[in-house]
Amino acid sequence: MIVESRLIELFKELCLIDAPALAEADSVAYTKALLTSIGLEVWEDEAGKAIGGNANNLIARLPATNPDAPTIFLSAHFDTVEPTAGLEIEERDGVFYSSSDTILGADDKAGMAPAIEAVRALMESGAPHGTVYLLLSVAEEIGLLGAGALKIEELDIDFGYVLDTGPPVGTYVTRTATHDKLDVTIHGIPAHAGKDPEKGVNAIEVLADAVHGMKLGRIGPETTANIGIVHGGTGTNVVCAKVEVKAEARSTSTADLDAQVDHMIQRFEEAARNRGAKVEITHRREYLAYEVPADAPVVQIAAEVSREMGLEPTLRTTLGGSDANRYNAKGVPTIVMGTGMEKIHTHDEHVSRKDLVLMAELCFNLLKKVGTLSKSQVR
Repeated sequence: MIVESRLIELFKELCLIDAPALAEADSVAYTKALLTSIGLEVWEDEAGKAIGGNANNLIARLPATNPDAPTIFLSAHFDTVEPTAGLEIEERDGVFYSSSDTILGADDKAGMAPAIEAVRALMESGAPHGTVYLLLSVAEEIGLLGAGALKIEELDIDFGYVLDTGPPVGTYVTRTATHDKLDVTIHGIPAHAGKDPEKGVNAIEVLADAVHGMKLGRIGPETTANIGIVHGGTGTNVVCAKVEVKAEARSTSTADLDAQVDHMIQRFEEAARNRGAKVEITHRREYLAYEVPADAPVVQIAAEVSREMGLEPTLRTTLGGSDANRYNAKGVPTIVMGTGMEKIHTHDEHVSRKDLVLMAELCFNLLKKVGTLSKSQVR
């Protein structure tokens, strides 16, 4: 059974270890030692070298006691969207918050701690089970880089679950969007802003022209676009000769996404052409959408366990990405489990003790359920 005190202690310990993207080494080392101490087979891959970080993905394996049962995984990520150095955790009315000037880091420690506790409880229960993997990734917050480098296809896994979205616990993300990014550099012509501005071409004006009339924000029910970062200029007395822009678009429809990206590129190109500037645009597809059918075993089993616990197994669509996008693209059916973390990526982030325990219990019951099945039932 789930040991609440052990789960909460682990959650706090993981949150208190600073682990921004590409700098998760301390958290990986702590978790590797813990998982080794409880008797799992644990190793690291070589993701750090591939993505330019100081840490690798961590993989832990619990060998099967029922070899005929499906092989599954639970997954979460180490990195936080901001550093958490100096974090102080406060519990108010059963809810954990950061009382310091940092985020809490429940994204994704509210997924990682319950996943680890569930596997630990399974080992202690003596219940039959198939092979179970913990896939703990790095650099998720900056483009799912760790999961992209993880060779999940070599592990012969039947299906799995990523613990990395908001409540309610017992719900599942089965459909997501494709995500594209644009890196745009506008090249104007510098000139003295007071002496002869006529000789210059202001890259900021080009950007303004491009954005005017560009469709941004909510484009459709399941399509969005945004310009998020703008950098340029050297001084108020110089006509701005260069602006760098970072933008994105997302959609569950590849056709709608392609149309939106083409529209954004055309706006930049037309604005540059009209003002005698030049523009360089790099377009990349960050990750692909997935849609796991409602009748797929990975969905059906999770929904059944939720119902058995008195939870409503709602299937959700989101435009946000997760490591599940990478794992599905590599051929391993994966859905995302709703956790208790709320207001993620903000300093108001929080998670309740109750939801941490409920998440661990759900994972524990899921692992036990899969342990009673055969591979032939899910393939």
